[in-house]
Amino acid sequence: MARATADRGGIPTHELILPTIHCSACIRAVEGVLNSRPDIASARVNLSRKRVAISAAPDADPAPWVTALAAIGFEAHEVRNAQTPSGDDGLTLRLGIAGFAMMNVMLLSVAVWSGATDSTRDFLHWIAATIALPAALFCAQPFFTSAWGALRTARLNMDVPISLAILLACGLSLYETMVGGEHAYFDAALSLTFFLLGGRVLETRMRRAARSAAADLAALEPNRVTRLTGDTRVSLPVDEVKIGDTLWLAAGSRVPVDGVLLDLSAQVDRSALSGESDPISVAEGDTLTAGEVMLSGPVTLRTTVDASGSTLRRLIQLASVAEGARSRYTSLATRAAGVYAPLVHGLSFAAFLGWSFATGDIYHALTIAIATLIITCPCALGLAVPAVSTVATGRLFRAGVLVKSETALERLAEIDTVVFDKTGTLSDSALVPGAEIPEEARAVLKALAGASNHPLSRSVLPGLADVAAVDLTAIREERGAGIKAVWAGKPVALGDGAWIGQGQGTVLRVGAQVWPMARRERAVPEAGETLRKLRAMGLGVHMLTGDSQANADRMAATLGVDHVHASVSPEMKQNLIHELQAEGRKVLMVGDGLNDTLALTQAWASIAPGTALEASQNAADVVLLGQQLSGIVMVVQIARSARARILENFALAALYNMIAIPLALAGFATPLMAALAMSTSSITVTLNALRTRATP
Repeated sequence: MARATADRGGIPTHELILPTIHCSACIRAVEGVLNSRPDIASARVNLSRKRVAISAAPDADPAPWVTALAAIGFEAHEVRNAQTPSGDDGLTLRLGIAGFAMMNVMLLSVAVWSGATDSTRDFLHWIAATIALPAALFCAQPFFTSAWGALRTARLNMDVPISLAILLACGLSLYETMVGGEHAYFDAALSLTFFLLGGRVLETRMRRAARSAAADLAALEPNRVTRLTGDTRVSLPVDEVKIGDTLWLAAGSRVPVDGVLLDLSAQVDRSALSGESDPISVAEGDTLTAGEVMLSGPVTLRTTVDASGSTLRRLIQLASVAEGARSRYTSLATRAAGVYAPLVHGLSFAAFLGWSFATGDIYHALTIAIATLIITCPCALGLAVPAVSTVATGRLFRAGVLVKSETALERLAEIDTVVFDKTGTLSDSALVPGAEIPEEARAVLKALAGASNHPLSRSVLPGLADVAAVDLTAIREERGAGIKAVWAGKPVALGDGAWIGQGQGTVLRVGAQVWPMARRERAVPEAGETLRKLRAMGLGVHMLTGDSQANADRMAATLGVDHVHASVSPEMKQNLIHELQAEGRKVLMVGDGLNDTLALTQAWASIAPGTALEASQNAADVVLLGQQLSGIVMVVQIARSARARILENFALAALYNMIAIPLALAGFATPLMAALAMSTSSITVTLNALRTRATP
């Protein structure tokens, strides 16, 4: 019952801004054109962010894609970083003009309604036409442009009925004015334009309020850096940084690209990426990650990747995948909205024919047809899923949780069992120096541990706080084995005894002398409280470990775990997950090691801590950027909240149409009332999505 690999989706290599898309019909058209191209593996549109994420060859040329989209009426621009434009394409200006013109025309209408007749009435109608027609044509231009782009490629979108409604209202009013008729509805045409624009402006601002994790990550990357060439500082764009460059960073500046510190020591703020608020001390040779803030400085950094390969860029790509989520809810919304455009026009035409036949009043029949065109627009349905997805992933990211699978939230909301790896996830090991180690050897031990990047080696440092470290030379560390150096002409080492050539287990060597290092296992902070909260949420909790049964039982008793599986291999972990799934369980796997990757892939959903190996993070749906297990509880809570909000949005959209469509067809809704109802439904759905932020 493992989820399909396709559920994870590909990491997008390119992204295009689509400033003119507005509805699910636009999504279908854009994705249809791009996915039909042989040079594109997949393309997915995010309506909330007005972006399309494209999986293709990294060196592919986006120009043909932009041309293909232009051919079907969509403006597109390539973007390298996921930074959302802050403007609203002039919608606010158009809204202001429409409002001003509407109020002036309404003043003229008051005079007509008060009893003006004959030449006075005709004169007032012509003044209203002079004001209303230019204003309506200018202010409704976004609707007209989008509708024409669809029609000229034999396609329908939701701006087609909106444009028809505005043009018909203006056209009928102009005809009435030219023939000296009693009724002209220029005020209704302008009011319709005003409220439609008002709804779109509010939706745009609400989307901006629900800022995406990808946009937040992109904001962490500086635009320019300072490179050291000898004693000369050169300012250059971040994209021109190469591997091996030496960068100069002032205190308070953000690290632009991953690299290693060249100075003896420094302090960094990693809260933006990990959620950890305390400053972190780093030493010469330690890794600095793009997006971190230097609290001390100036310092120098030697880059280990170029800008395109930085951790920050990778996280941006992963976040973009999640925000463009294509769950079954998204597919349902897209399919439903896809049949709306022809259905809307069919209903409107049927209303026109029916009322024309019943009353013989062509003008009244057209008014009802216009109201039907407007009121049945499925904007609320199109926003139901993407608005919630953007809010949820952004909320989690700001709490130090990266959702990197496109269907993760949907699957996390369904889990009923959580399986934890023990070592490294629920517990960690600390080295404990024996009492027999002399003071001089302790000073060497502290120096070796301080120079190491391995968490096990560094775990001995708290117990050596009162010891002064010695100076080492010729330091060499081998990942997973240990660290060697020279002190006072003697070889010194800390690590695996077999690698050092002295005994078994972890040992400290100083010259010819060797001391064994004891290990002490302890529960990680918040592990017990996290498990208690998960059980309170109705979830079953299991623990898997390759450790002995005695050690597993000891940790299980400490944490209150009832289901323990010890001495299991990676394949056995995967099989145990499969057995739980065969019983009908939806399993969440939490693990950090290479031996957990099979189980992480097998599970219905998976989470890896921020300290996990890269292979485990790549296999997981969610990565905890910080080191606190409490993030798992938040992930499940927000996933459940997001599912509830999506279902509520579908219900709101369905309820709106059940009420609005019969009212329009029965002639109880004017075009102005229809515009107000449609805008209100879209705003209601977006506001409901923002409730996800309030999840504890």
